[in-house]
Amino acid sequence: MELNRRGFIKLTGVGLAASSLGALGFGFAGDALAASVRPFKLAATTETRNTCTYCSVACGILIYSLGDRAKNALSDIIHIEGDPDHPVNRGTLCPKGSALLDIVHAPTRLQVPKYRAPGSSEFKPVSWDFALTRIATLMKQDRDANFVAKNAAGTTVNRWISTGMLAASAASSETAFLTWKVARAFGMLVFDNQARV
Repeated sequence: MELNRRGFIKLTGVGLAASSLGALGFGFAGDALAASVRPFKLAATTETRNTCTYCSVACGILIYSLGDRAKNALSDIIHIEGDPDHPVNRGTLCPKGSALLDIVHAPTRLQVPKYRAPGSSEFKPVSWDFALTRIATLMKQDRDANFVAKNAAGTTVNRWISTGMLAASAASSETAFLTWKVARAFGMLVFDNQARV
């Protein structure tokens, strides 16, 4: 078949008209396209903004969970992604941040405090009241035994150098300020942040 310039323009016009009619909804193209699109998986979820806990960058994340948000119901987290409105990461996440969903659903994830009694070879689940009371008791005993009120010259120093604190790096400015004040109120000199780990 020999195609001249005038025939090419006519053929192009017919093709354009046919595709325009299909795009406008005439014919079965629209129905077929609508049937092939699956529903958006996040349409029925609840979006929660949070901060990634991995490092000191403190990237913003969006957590999507399924559930009716009833008071005693547990929601199931189905998707985690970077927050595009967050000024730090602007929607991007590193490989560790991208794997947060796997960590949330990991079968080895620790969900309750565990305690290993002296001489025992295994950890046993305990209540939060027991864990916090035990930590507070041991801190008080260590501070009473190792607190230095005055140095050799008689100058007041109020130091507790046998225990230190490692703070979270993904905390807000207010939380970091309060953590610093608590550590210094105890007299702790060893105070560091997860960002340097």
